[in-house]
This record gives sequence, C-alpha cells and structure tokens, in this order.
Amino acid sequence: MSRPAETDLDAVSRVLDAFRAGDPVLIHDFDDREGETDIVYPAGAVRPADVARMRNDAGGLVCVALPNDVAQTLSLPFMDDVLDHPAAAAHDLAYDSRSSFSFTVNHRDSFTGITDRDRAMTISRLAPVAEATRAGDYGANDFGGEFRAPGHVHLLRGAPNLLEDRQGHTELGLALADEAALPPAVVVCEMLDDESGAALSKTAASDYAARHDLAFVDGDRLLDELV
Repeated sequence: MSRPAETDLDAVSRVLDAFRAGDPVLIHDFDDREGETDIVYPAGAVRPADVARMRNDAGGLVCVALPNDVAQTLSLPFMDDVLDHPAAAAHDLAYDSRSSFSFTVNHRDSFTGITDRDRAMTISRLAPVAEATRAGDYGANDFGGEFRAPGHVHLLRGAPNLLEDRQGHTELGLALADEAALPPAVVVCEMLDDESGAALSKTAASDYAARHDLAFVDGDRLLDELV
C-alpha cells in the first residue's frame, strides 16, 4: 500500500514537533525568492556537534536571528543603517528589499570565538538572553557585558511584523519559534552543494532530510499555517 500524501498541516506539525524537541529542521524558502534550503535550529538547543554539522553538512553562514523588538531593546542595528562606506550604499538585492544583518558577536567567555565550542556557547546563550529581553529583564548594557563585537556569530534582525513584512528564513524561523512557544532566537544556515558550489537543490535537501530523519518543509506551507 502506498503511503498517503503528506498534507500541508502534516508537514508543519512534524516541523513544530521536531523544533519543540530541540531538533534541527530544513526549510526551503520559495523558488521565486532565494530558492535556498536552510537548516534551522532553536538557538538554545545548539551544541558543538550541531555547529560541526552546519559547517560540514550545510556549509553556509551560521547566523542567529532575533526578533525586531528584542533587537531594538538590545540596540542591535541593521548594519546597512549604520555603515558609513560606499559599499553600504544602494543595496540592489535580487531577492529582497534589504539585508537582515546586524553585527557579529562572541560570548565573552569564549576564546577565539570560531571553534565549535565557542560558537555553540555564543549561540545557545542568545536564547535565554532573547527571552529575558522580551520579559524586560535584560538590556543593551547587559548584552555588552556578556558579549563582545565584532565576533564570529552573525546576528540577524527580523522584520517588525515577521512574515507579514518579509518572508525570509529569518522570519520563517522566528515565526516557527513563536508557534512552538520557544525563546525568540533561531539559528539559520544555508545548505550548499559540494560539487557545484551553488545552493543545494530542494530535491537534494529533501533527500538529506530523509536520510537523517529530519523534518523538511516548504516556506509556502509555513506561510499558509502560521500567518
């Protein structure tokens, strides 16, 4: 007997269950946007082995996304708002109207900041920080006492109304965390193809998820269920 086709709700439910358990999930954004699949973790669940997996199996940039309200309270700017350099002028992005990048950080207890252990420390600590910030118990001075910049973990700042304003992996991951009732901090890392150097195809990303028993979902399915 053939397996019943998975519905949109089934796919989103599987991703939510995995995320709540602290497992990574794979999210493909949209064919007419970046056309990329990111491996996405709840930031608080990340350990050194997870950073190694992102380095070895994904290969993209390891970033932590924080929601707009948390970023505002912590005085984390959009980098294109504060850089005074010709390279920062006139962003001509083929896939979006602006970059989500803020600055980079290391936890002050890290050494160089780049090792799997150091990055996992920085990443995992950002989850309780985001939660405490949203609760009003943590601010920019606290952040400066705990983290230093520049560092080796890239921070991303979500759009104010998340998926209503922008449909990038930043917002998809943060909306998933909200729906899963997890701290508002998620890790995103693009999956690349070792042979071509391009973004990993959706088919190859789905195959990777199946081989490693990970949940995979299309961004449009998340939009349908979370907006």
